[in-house]
Amino acid sequence: MVKLIAGLSGTGKTQRMLNEINEAVEKESGSLVCIELKTSLRYDLNYKVRLIEYQPYQLEGAESLKAFISGLHAGNFDITHVYLKSVHRLLGSDDAKLLSQFCGWCDRFGRENGIDFTMTARLDPADAPSALRPFLETNAAE
Repeated sequence: MVKLIAGLSGTGKTQRMLNEINEAVEKESGSLVCIELKTSLRYDLNYKVRLIEYQPYQLEGAESLKAFISGLHAGNFDITHVYLKSVHRLLGSDDAKLLSQFCGWCDRFGRENGIDFTMTARLDPADAPSALRPFLETNAAE
């Protein structure tokens, strides 16, 4: 499953994701991973969640992010949920088509490996292309 929490700046996307992560810590039995560009969530996440700062790896683009996630899975088959804060920043692009393709890859990879994905993106849900609509959280902009 892929869930995209979309909204413009200041609409509470990060807080929604944090709430979901902290609930998942209590419910899920596998490993939880949160990837963000910098570690701004360091003090907000439960200590059981693996927080990964992406920036020091100096990777760019969707292919690099896919390879990074694949490598995480190869090193830990117990990962059940991957959270991506500000996925557009991790991808290095605000292009909705690229985001759609990445969400599609996450959906396929997740189904094959038993991993759920939740990500935040700076995107007006009303302007989201049809390819992204299946991944959108229905009330993310509220």
